[in-house]
Amino acid sequence: MTEEQVILVDEHDNQIGIMPKLEAHEKAVLHRAFSVFILNDKKEIMLQQRASQKYHSPLLWTNTCCSHQREGETNIEAGTRRLFDEMGIRTDLTELFHFIYKAPFDNGLTEHELDHVMIGYYNDEPVLNTEEAEAWKWMSVEDIKSDMLRHPEIYTVWFKIIFDEFYHYLEAHTL
Repeated sequence: MTEEQVILVDEHDNQIGIMPKLEAHEKAVLHRAFSVFILNDKKEIMLQQRASQKYHSPLLWTNTCCSHQREGETNIEAGTRRLFDEMGIRTDLTELFHFIYKAPFDNGLTEHELDHVMIGYYNDEPVLNTEEAEAWKWMSVEDIKSDMLRHPEIYTVWFKIIFDEFYHYLEAHTL
């Protein structure tokens, strides 16, 4: 199996190359990524607990799904692919916004991503890929916000950043 590649981009999301995923995280190189938020009819967000064997941030809670686009793949195609791979969910996704963030991990790796944030709606239970996700739960936006203040250590570094952006997006828009 070949190592997954990420798409290197400039600050305007123009592709400037590709690089092995681990190398990009070791060198903190800006690359394209996406984050998916799945909401139910109650406007609760489906959170994923990362699998215990993940090489970074194991067992931490995060948004429904996030990963990296493959070369030649649209943001929606990438989000749809990984949402099914990780959570067994098929639903339409809509891209909301994108932004750049940089987040170091305790293990010396760094996420430096131009992140495309997407939303979808789903009301059933997911079918977890146990290599990716340990558990899942629904939480309201306000409950996530207050829980992050009380227990920041149980959430991924990037989710805290992305959730803040998502929260401000919700304040300014009606979904």
